[in-house]
Amino acid sequence: MDLSRRTILKGAGALSLLGGQFGTSALSQSALAQSAPASDIPPILFVHGNGDHAALWITTIWRMESNGVPRERMAAINFTDPLARADDKVEQAGRSSAEDARRELAEAVRELKQKSGAARIALVGNSRGGNAIRNYVKNGGGGDISHAVLCGTPNHGVYASDDGLGNEFNGRGPFLRALNDGDSEVTVGTAFLTLRSDGLDKYAQADGRFIGKPGTPTNVTAEGPALKGATNLVLGAVDHRETAYHPRAFREIYKFIAGHEPSRIEIVPETAVRLSGLVTGTPGGVPTNRPVPGATVDIYRVSAETGERIGGPLHSSQTGADGRWGPAQVDPSWSLEFVLTSPDAVTTHVYRSPFPRSSEVVHLRAARPLLPADAGAGAVMLMSRPRGYFGLPRDIVLFDGKEPADVKSGVPTDAVTTLRLPAADLSRPVAAIFNGERIVARAWPASENRIAVAELTY
Repeated sequence: MDLSRRTILKGAGALSLLGGQFGTSALSQSALAQSAPASDIPPILFVHGNGDHAALWITTIWRMESNGVPRERMAAINFTDPLARADDKVEQAGRSSAEDARRELAEAVRELKQKSGAARIALVGNSRGGNAIRNYVKNGGGGDISHAVLCGTPNHGVYASDDGLGNEFNGRGPFLRALNDGDSEVTVGTAFLTLRSDGLDKYAQADGRFIGKPGTPTNVTAEGPALKGATNLVLGAVDHRETAYHPRAFREIYKFIAGHEPSRIEIVPETAVRLSGLVTGTPGGVPTNRPVPGATVDIYRVSAETGERIGGPLHSSQTGADGRWGPAQVDPSWSLEFVLTSPDAVTTHVYRSPFPRSSEVVHLRAARPLLPADAGAGAVMLMSRPRGYFGLPRDIVLFDGKEPADVKSGVPTDAVTTLRLPAADLSRPVAAIFNGERIVARAWPASENRIAVAELTY
């Protein structure tokens, strides 16, 4: 392939750019007001990946706001059924086709254009979200889209094989062959940027071990996300999700759309923070973004050092038919515990670092159910990283003072690690550390069908 590539960051040097991202900035609101004008930036619609939801874009949206992009000129789509079908043309419960995703994206584009009054908007997608973007732009939406940023999108497939040709992620299948047909793999009239990893994207590997076929060539390499006719950038030692949600990715996304460097990478805190979101579920074990009615959300302020609650609930609400919870008013310096009680699901205690800014996409899903492997445990605790994977030895990952044994070394593939505690340990705090972020959670009795989650922001 004739691919234009520029290496932005290589190897372990990626870690040096993480300084300062984990705490909120000490910059004042007056400093935010001095950001470069954002009037030249089109409205931006963020598009999540396979099985994910809009909440993954929270930190990116906060960074955009911290550079003067108005909140009302941004949106993040929530695909109803975000998981792709095994065969794109065969209906599958709780999953969507490529055409389903294109139609939902078209509606979200229409809504943001109407809300903003803009004739054209920018689209930014991670992974499968990039498939939907390319499909929309090529098949009728190109005139609406000024910029298309594809982050870790498997543009030439997760694999390219004569087996499973109906799969959306097969580079030899009809869906991707149609998108990649011609001398240029992009649509004229829309500026395209691809962002990819320098070898650490688990869905751009030459060996099939990460798709359950070890030793079988995928016929795809680390260059798979690049496109002929696009600006193709290599971010360095980032994983599949970090191609979209890492601060390094933010810089390139912003610069490409705005035409100039961002004024800052750090997140500027607000003086008052208002949070709300959607409660969704996993019927039959399939993650969906369908609203869950009748769920209860309680929020507590907790000690950053012990995880213990400080006072009574800050917020309590029950979801209606639309699945929405909130709004809750919190301080940007408070560590929080969200307690989600959903029908027919495990009660989930989610511990979070302080929220520096407001958000309407603080979406909540109950944790996975208790498993046979959890039998006999006094408590089950999860450490979760929604916006990336745990990379060993790239990252510092400590859960209760130890490096987790269930996180594999090498190419980052794991976003959740599990800790099981005996009943005698229920009363003590447990620290979850990922590089510069530290969350202290409390264990809850598994006998009461409860799970605690330390959910990382970065």
